Amino acid sequence: MIDTSPLLTIRDFLRYAISRFRAAGLAHGHGATSALDEAAFIILESLKLPVDDINPWLEAKLLQAERDELARLIEARVTTKMPAAYLLKRTYMHGVPFYVDERVIIPRSFIGELIVKGLFDEAGLGFDVAPENVSSVLDLCTGSGCLAILAASTFHNASIDAADLSNDALDVARINLKDHDLEDRITLHQGNLFAAVQNQKFDLIITNPPYVATEEVEAFPAEYAHEPRMAHEGGADGFELVREIIKQAPKHLNKGGGLLCEIGLGREILEAEFPKLNFFWLDTEEAEGEVFFLKF
Repeated sequence: MIDTSPLLTIRDFLRYAISRFRAAGLAHGHGATSALDEAAFIILESLKLPVDDINPWLEAKLLQAERDELARLIEARVTTKMPAAYLLKRTYMHGVPFYVDERVIIPRSFIGELIVKGLFDEAGLGFDVAPENVSSVLDLCTGSGCLAILAASTFHNASIDAADLSNDALDVARINLKDHDLEDRITLHQGNLFAAVQNQKFDLIITNPPYVATEEVEAFPAEYAHEPRMAHEGGADGFELVREIIKQAPKHLNKGGGLLCEIGLGREILEAEFPKLNFFWLDTEEAEGEVFFLKF
């Protein structure tokens, strides 16, 4: 354990953590994109302070127990390469808190922004996504249940189903449903893609499936390797599951319904393979053309 006697304030710990993280060459990208962001998150979440802005608290002096806990977390982040969200069992999407542990990928889907901000209600989309007009939603490959929970808060009149192959992931989703008091609104299903919901049909299917190529998964930095491999790996080119979802989705959509799917990079692969489909590519604040919407 480090000597915390010189570290008295939040500013002291922020500077110390950033220096340690940079010296250790840590990889960031699990809700924080830099050493500064991740250090701030660890400090604020550990102290049970609002995680959106560290500046009002910089000169706050810390109790010895608080200093010891922060030192422990910073040391653990450096020595284990465990993402901060796993160390703290907490992450946020658009201000909404979620429980996470090593049984699920740490939520960071671009679809969350599209759901919360309604960015896929655009001219030419041909789909009425006004909340009152969507009565059923499926979150496929739900993981921690985060997108299903965001969908429940946006589509107030909709029944929500969420499916995943991993029983471990569904156990984490159950924790989040309970935390958000949504156990009566969201139904969880275990199974391989649409087999989990059998013959059900939906107005909207949302999915952030595994879409990373096997070779890229093999080269992951340690932080990403802590996440379940099955939540990332999508076959030789990353799109094996995406292809299956595109092929199977039409029979699970109500008339006029649509599929919203995140695929990362490589849209030209899908456009070449499905030339008759009219992919509608959507942009977010941090990504261009990594999410598509389809009506069949």
